[in-house]
Amino acid sequence: MTSDTTAFLAATRQTFATYRKLAEETSPDRAWQKMLEGYPERQKQRMTPFLSWPTLAEGFASSIPFFARVGMQMTVVDISNRGMDAVLEIQRYCPYLQISREQGQATPCHVMCEMDVEATRRAFPEMKGTILSRQATGDCVCLFRYERPMKPAACPVSGTNPAH
Repeated sequence: MTSDTTAFLAATRQTFATYRKLAEETSPDRAWQKMLEGYPERQKQRMTPFLSWPTLAEGFASSIPFFARVGMQMTVVDISNRGMDAVLEIQRYCPYLQISREQGQATPCHVMCEMDVEATRRAFPEMKGTILSRQATGDCVCLFRYERPMKPAACPVSGTNPAH
């Protein structure tokens, strides 16, 4: 196990422990809102280097080595169409499943993935993120779709951008 993986797993365990403690002290909804505080700002710092690429597909593909270092198996598919820069992020391995169960959560989705997607939406209002499938509910992969208006330089001359 690499030091990146060890640090990632420790941070994940801490996230679940913090959520559990806050939920016990207040409520699950308040705990989630409390943990979301400051997350969009951190998400903006973390994701800006990836999202500054001309397309989401290029940016997300550039993040694959990061995810690989923490044990995740990510594939990116460019689904850009009709003036939208769009990507599918496919995660074949979910490191959160076992940790969420260790920490008393039935699934990791609400504490990790839904919070991540919401923080991304708040950090980048022009971008929309959706969770399409979840290993925690029996799907074979975790599947996320992200989309934003296509940047003019990235638009093909196929007429998908009304400006062309």
